[in-house]
Amino acid sequence: MKSIMKRVVPIIFSIALLTLIPLHKAKAQASISAHATAEVIQALTAMETAELNFGRFSPETAGGEVKLTPRGVRSSSGTVALSGGIHNAASFYITGQYEATVSITLPTGPAILTNATTSKTMEVYNWESFPQAGLGVGVLNDGSLSVNVGATLRVGNMIDNPVGIYTGTYSITFAYN
Repeated sequence: MKSIMKRVVPIIFSIALLTLIPLHKAKAQASISAHATAEVIQALTAMETAELNFGRFSPETAGGEVKLTPRGVRSSSGTVALSGGIHNAASFYITGQYEATVSITLPTGPAILTNATTSKTMEVYNWESFPQAGLGVGVLNDGSLSVNVGATLRVGNMIDNPVGIYTGTYSITFAYN
């Protein structure tokens, strides 16, 4: 019996120690300093490098439209007769964070061009761009992107739109996505 007791006592003592160890570990704590990062990127900038210019034309008897594509191709419909002179799509130079994607938001409604002498107006609508407007459509390769914008100009007859220069403004938004 003495030999059994010699074996049982150490076993009981070992079991008692093992049951106390997990309780001790449950109360232990560990602290660590973790890391967080953030990166501030370059501000997005836009500069108009060419104005939207429908060029010279005559509305003739009934008027119509002058369409200018983002690639600078001009055409007319109705009785509008295109003439010489400079015409071009608008062009914008965008700069910002290298390889970032940007969205292009064109005007949602028409822009009004007004004759300073007569206060007569023409309407610019059907906006389009290259690259095409939308979310994440442009990539700032080497930190820059060129965007061209075209539209359609609604022209009245000679009474509605007499001789003169018509001017106006519109808004385009470029944003990081």
